[in-house]
Amino acid sequence: MTVDDILLALQDVKDPEIPTISVVDLGIVTKIEIINNVINVVITPTFVGCPAIDIMKRDVETALRTLGADDVHVEVNYDIPWSTNRVSERGRAALLKHGLAPPQPYTVEFELDVLNDTACPFCGSRNTTMKSPFGPTLCRSLHYCNNCLQAFEGFKPL
Repeated sequence: MTVDDILLALQDVKDPEIPTISVVDLGIVTKIEIINNVINVVITPTFVGCPAIDIMKRDVETALRTLGADDVHVEVNYDIPWSTNRVSERGRAALLKHGLAPPQPYTVEFELDVLNDTACPFCGSRNTTMKSPFGPTLCRSLHYCNNCLQAFEGFKPL
């Protein structure tokens, strides 16, 4: 069993709120160790108080027990802060497939103005309007496309 085997198994563990994206592509898996046939995984929630973290922790443990390890330990840790820059390109495509505008990568500091330049996940137009920086969860914002006339959610860069 290798780290690659573990990452492959974790591709099947999806975010309960966004079932098109894996915990690996969401970037919440921050550490993997194999010591004496025991798997240790550290996951970092997308934000403090994430209601799905216990479900994801359980699902990670369940997926990894199928690999034949003697034991599996999954730790939730906030030492390595999560940011949307951790979302993989495959993850950005999965967000788009779910109907969420993927977050734009940023290099220095997140500016609220970036939410005003969010492409529509349905038609790709940037002729969009942010209706609210606050969506149904802390990591989403609400937008409207002036081209295809669809309301949509954007995944905020954090």
